Amino acid sequence: MEVHVNDKIILIGTAHISAESVEEVRQAIDKYKPDVVAVELCESRYKALTEKDRWENTPVTKLLQSDKAFLILAQTFLASIQRRLGKELGVEPGSEMIAAINEAKQRNLKVALVDRDITVTLRRAWRKMGLREKIRLGWAFLKGMVGYDEEELSEIDLKELMKQDVISSMMEEFSKLAPSTTEVLIHERDEYIAKKILDASKDGKVVAIVGAGHLSGIKEHLEHQDQLPRDLAPLEQVPRKRVSLAKVLAIAIPVVFFVVMFWVVFTSGGDALSKVGNLFLIWFLLHGCCAGIGALIARGHPLSIGVAFIAAPFTSFQPFFRSGWLAGLVESRLRTPTVKDFQGLSTIETMKEFFRNRVVRLLMVVSLTNVGSLIATGVFFIGLPWLMNLRLLG
Repeated sequence: MEVHVNDKIILIGTAHISAESVEEVRQAIDKYKPDVVAVELCESRYKALTEKDRWENTPVTKLLQSDKAFLILAQTFLASIQRRLGKELGVEPGSEMIAAINEAKQRNLKVALVDRDITVTLRRAWRKMGLREKIRLGWAFLKGMVGYDEEELSEIDLKELMKQDVISSMMEEFSKLAPSTTEVLIHERDEYIAKKILDASKDGKVVAIVGAGHLSGIKEHLEHQDQLPRDLAPLEQVPRKRVSLAKVLAIAIPVVFFVVMFWVVFTSGGDALSKVGNLFLIWFLLHGCCAGIGALIARGHPLSIGVAFIAAPFTSFQPFFRSGWLAGLVESRLRTPTVKDFQGLSTIETMKEFFRNRVVRLLMVVSLTNVGSLIATGVFFIGLPWLMNLRLLG
């Protein structure tokens, strides 16, 4: 699909897993003979497509960080779905972008990467989300991961998918789960890409290869160039919250817990120690069981599950270490991911391959252990009034 914005900018809308789009890209570059070929990629996505061995040098310790573990796991899962759909069409995901870059290099044309870094986009979206939206998104991801199978994918209308690229589809689904992120995921990216294409046009005629879902938004921005920002730096920054909910909770949880403990001591008679012991026991078992179940669902090693069970009650009291990190560390020692496992991340297509990969398993152990511990903390404090009415706590 072609859109002529003006004499210097031609937009080519593609589907990221379409053989037709690959040919259309080549024909457009041959036909319009641009000075610049712009592609809807950021530096990290460009490397993901062109450097297939990038995972081999990834330190295992990087995977243990809880904020990165869930993000990498989500990206791997979504990429596996995209590859599965691409296989149905007989074309590799992102082939039209690679074709555009190769054509540009063969003709000695300038290549412009015009998309914002996907990590910045997702982090800006995360900052925009409320707690309820974050919970809804996490649940939807976990449910989707468990429910993902080949039969469901085979029922997807591929012709309908061709009308919009996979990344745009993912962003739209994301914005439905978390409406507050629509501005970041859709409108900001359209504005950002339009500005980058406009800047690239200063070097001559531009043929821009973008996802079909962005065509109308980018076109509208380019038709109102005076409204585009002069500086993109504000859109490339992750805004800092004045008060971080995570930090507040990290401080509040141990404070509230020990306040309750002191209250039990001062309001109890001679059996104060017994009641305090019962409270500790409930906390220990609840966190241990929930974190252990998380590691079990991730199919972690029995020792990893044991570490998750033991660590969760203690790591929940402080913000510096997470039980998932410790469980993941044990998992990485007992089932160390190999180079083959890292290479396999770029070829996963089926659910069976997804769960068998040791890198994926490690990521899941880290993520689900932390999720289990977080759930346990919530359940404990929600159920605290009920616990206080039981005989064991007076």
